[in-house]
Amino acid sequence: IIKKIKKGGGHGHHGGAWKVAYADFVTAMMAFFLLLWLLNTSTVDQREGISNYFAPTTVSNTKSGAGGLLAGASLSEIAALQSPANPMLNPQEVPPGVETDEDNPGDEIVSQNDHDKLSQDASALREREKERFEKLAEQLRQSIQNDPQLADLAKNLLVELTPEGLRIQLVDSEGNPMFDAGRTRPLPRAEKLLQKVSEVIRRVPNELSVSGHTDSTQFRSYNGYTNWELSADRAHATRRTMARFGVPEGRFSVVSGRADRDPLIRDNPTAVANRRMSITLLYTDISNAARQKESPSTPINQGVFR
Repeated sequence: IIKKIKKGGGHGHHGGAWKVAYADFVTAMMAFFLLLWLLNTSTVDQREGISNYFAPTTVSNTKSGAGGLLAGASLSEIAALQSPANPMLNPQEVPPGVETDEDNPGDEIVSQNDHDKLSQDASALREREKERFEKLAEQLRQSIQNDPQLADLAKNLLVELTPEGLRIQLVDSEGNPMFDAGRTRPLPRAEKLLQKVSEVIRRVPNELSVSGHTDSTQFRSYNGYTNWELSADRAHATRRTMARFGVPEGRFSVVSGRADRDPLIRDNPTAVANRRMSITLLYTDISNAARQKESPSTPINQGVFR
């Protein structure tokens, strides 16, 4: 007799559903760690761009969905423009015609308020310097008049405000030249005037421009020496004299020879008064603008020395 006994108490087969759940868990963990890695390697601007994509600070006027982070292709050109809040696109990916900061690397982004403030500051500085120059001009006139040795030379000194600054001119007159004819060394009377001018100029820090002028009478010499060289040499002699009287060399911005190209009396180019030395205390904004325009490759004009 064969007796078959069926064992009980076992559990049935569960199938492979657990494998699917485990695979989902592993995929989720992989995505999570990938997200952590991306966040760690991205910049603050990129993370802000991602944030703006999911919670945009600007909304596109079109419904194509192409005005967001990826700037995808669209039949609408407006929708394909880069969002102003999106810093993640490379310049190569920006559609043609859209201007970026790289197109103008030298431009600074300054608000209108900043422009207004800078303009107001420049205007206020110009007004302060103008008042200071007016006081200096009056002090210089008084100093010349109060000196018995220079009282008769007051007519040789012209002081005026110009758009460039305070201009002080030592002008020749009949019987009272500042230089001997054809010479570049200032006469004693010119040195006395320059000493008084230097004393006043030392009171302010503004840069200086010195230019020499002649009349239209041509200076002739066997070696080709002309009014250009004569006016430039006199300007440098004036600079050296002022430096000897205490004006720092670093304050001289421009030393030039103008020959007869800028006469004081235009109706009479040969007039004695056209022979003069012009010393200008420059406004600060004029000095800054000239400095910005200069470059190491800028050629030096004939008769102009910097």
